[in-house]
Amino acid sequence: MDGSRTVRPVSATTDATGRPGLCSTICRQLNEPLPGTAVVATGWVVVEQPGPWGAKAATQSHLDPEFGGRFDDACKKADLRFGLIRSPGKHADATPRAHQVYVACTIPGRSWLLGGRVADPVELSALDLEAVRRGDADAVLASLPDLAPVTQSVLLVCTNGKRDECCALLGRPIVNALSALAPGRVWEADHLGGHRFAPTATLLPSGTMHGRLDLETATAVLAASDRGETIVTNLRGRTTWSKRGQVAEIAVRHLIGEAGLDSLGVIAEDLETVTVSHTDGRTWTVPVTSESVDPPRPESCGKEPFTMSILRAGTIIGGELG
Repeated sequence: MDGSRTVRPVSATTDATGRPGLCSTICRQLNEPLPGTAVVATGWVVVEQPGPWGAKAATQSHLDPEFGGRFDDACKKADLRFGLIRSPGKHADATPRAHQVYVACTIPGRSWLLGGRVADPVELSALDLEAVRRGDADAVLASLPDLAPVTQSVLLVCTNGKRDECCALLGRPIVNALSALAPGRVWEADHLGGHRFAPTATLLPSGTMHGRLDLETATAVLAASDRGETIVTNLRGRTTWSKRGQVAEIAVRHLIGEAGLDSLGVIAEDLETVTVSHTDGRTWTVPVTSESVDPPRPESCGKEPFTMSILRAGTIIGGELG
């Protein structure tokens, strides 16, 4: 997503006093598009870790840093995303307690969510990460018997102010308000990527990522998931797909008004186009190009503005039944 880091001074990156503005405010002012900005991961593993988080929470928290770094690396190698979560509210230093764990596979048509508690996060070392990647829930359960199927989706909202102040300022009010409406289904998350789209969230097990949330849209995301649907407004992408695939899938959703979560899939990509299919047999060819945009903008608070590359969908072809 990022282009060359040619720095250019520009008034859009400062507030009325000339000081650097919040990256999320700049992003909204420039109307930066959301599609294609989700992370890429076939599955997710998150564990509850109370207490303070540093910018790199896996190794800068009350989680054992040696385990955190090693497990994070192992998840990346398996095309999985690892993160920390906390329940809403004040975060005093951690006290002895069981830790909530969620493991999700995001593959359309066979996504699932497992949850449970472990006495020590180090127990996650036994988790069969390759089984998570390929969507084998039985093998995952065999590797960590403390887990069990979870029937309702959960929403992770980034609130890590040490990573980016926008996430704490804008994300925490969403968590606090929404958790009162959907107890047990909303968690603070340490880092989801895309601070400039704060408040940003990930829904599990689908792996859809959403940005610029407010209470109304966050509530709608959860409600839609209960119907097997997704909210296209403020959708950054489904982490199952590549960033180009995310752009193409969202473009087709807008074109045909499709909300069904698993109705669309990305079935092919080449250098210029992405092919999206519908469960009813229709297919579309979506040109996806990268273009540099002005003015330069920071990707997170405190970083220098740079010339960023944005992915955009072109004219969509197809849609006929085969």
